[in-house]
Amino acid sequence: MESLIDTNAVRMGRSILHIDINNFYASVEIRDDPSLRDLPVAVCGDREARHGIILAKNYKAKAYGVKTAETIFEAKRKCPDIVLVPSHFEKYEQITIETRKLLSTYSDRVEPFGMDEAWIDISPYAPTSVDTRAIADEIRRKYVSEFGLTASVGASFNKVFAKLGSDMKKPDATTVITPADFRAVVWPLPVDDLLFVGSSTKSTLNARGVKTIGDLANTDEALVRSWLGKNGVALRRAANGLDTSSVVPTGGEGAMKSIGNSFTPPSDINDLDEALALLQSISESVSYRMRKHGVLAGTVVLSVRDNSLITFERQAKLPCPSAIAIELRNAAFELLKANYQWHRPIRSLGIRATALTDAASPLQTSLFLDHEARNRRFSFENAVDEIRNAHGKTSILAGRVFAQKKVEGAIHLDGLYALR
Repeated sequence: MESLIDTNAVRMGRSILHIDINNFYASVEIRDDPSLRDLPVAVCGDREARHGIILAKNYKAKAYGVKTAETIFEAKRKCPDIVLVPSHFEKYEQITIETRKLLSTYSDRVEPFGMDEAWIDISPYAPTSVDTRAIADEIRRKYVSEFGLTASVGASFNKVFAKLGSDMKKPDATTVITPADFRAVVWPLPVDDLLFVGSSTKSTLNARGVKTIGDLANTDEALVRSWLGKNGVALRRAANGLDTSSVVPTGGEGAMKSIGNSFTPPSDINDLDEALALLQSISESVSYRMRKHGVLAGTVVLSVRDNSLITFERQAKLPCPSAIAIELRNAAFELLKANYQWHRPIRSLGIRATALTDAASPLQTSLFLDHEARNRRFSFENAVDEIRNAHGKTSILAGRVFAQKKVEGAIHLDGLYALR
């Protein structure tokens, strides 16, 4: 660590950290099963679904070329000895809450970026690069001692460079990028290392000779605007270290903005009946997590990705805040019917519950809803939760989902459940 009296310390202006837990899902599984530590490991989705998808991998699997989001078939072709473990999202969510509580002890300005990443603004406590590095290193040590997980931390004078820094050295490392050295450190990097430069933007820039972040920083602004519009101008400013975006607080320790889930089935979805079956399954997963956290959703967001990988979202406000699966499902299904024209089959669907409120808070009731029936349904779904907690998530399935699994004799009626 640099000395706290280092005369070469650079004034930062702002001091922002980006913390990224290394190989989050895989690291949690290995932490909880040390026998996996020396093996190539990947966390995967349903092995029977479209050959399964790799959700996360450790460095030993990465060394074989295994990539996130590729199929299990592809991963095993690269690494025949890879160990596949199922995901445990409830566990990951709990760790996310705990890590954010830790970060909130350093600053009230903590902004999540996915489950395993967050920005934190420590400007009042770290005026120089030396102070910034000291706090970053302390946070890394606490991640190891308190959670058994390593993290890479980027430290810089803006959010974009802090995020870039956390990607530069892995695992368990701190990278500081200062106003004095960012041109030497950042500009030689590939342009797609810059936050929000995706594959399409990269292709556009590369085709015009812009290969590095420095190339983008030094390209005429009017030219970049003609290629990429106002987003291109924002990227050029970021490349020049001019990102001024603030770290947006969560609004409270561990506060959740939304709870959601998405799923890619074994084959593309070709009609509304198939879509409804999948939305039923997703809504049960989302509502289960909502009930576990004691929250209700005021708004449902539907995400749709077609088989050309074009994605869109639509949202609808619920008549009454809810954590009832069938109400979430119906809202998402109505959005699908109203907004999807079936020019292409659907690759995946997602449901996200937003505008969350505490389930214990008093609610304004609606005269147009059968609240007695809703209470019975809510109690019924709580009972289903208890069965699944005791006997496994697939011990009891909705009739429509049961039928989707092609189990002989299954019933296609909504609201019916079948024990396996």
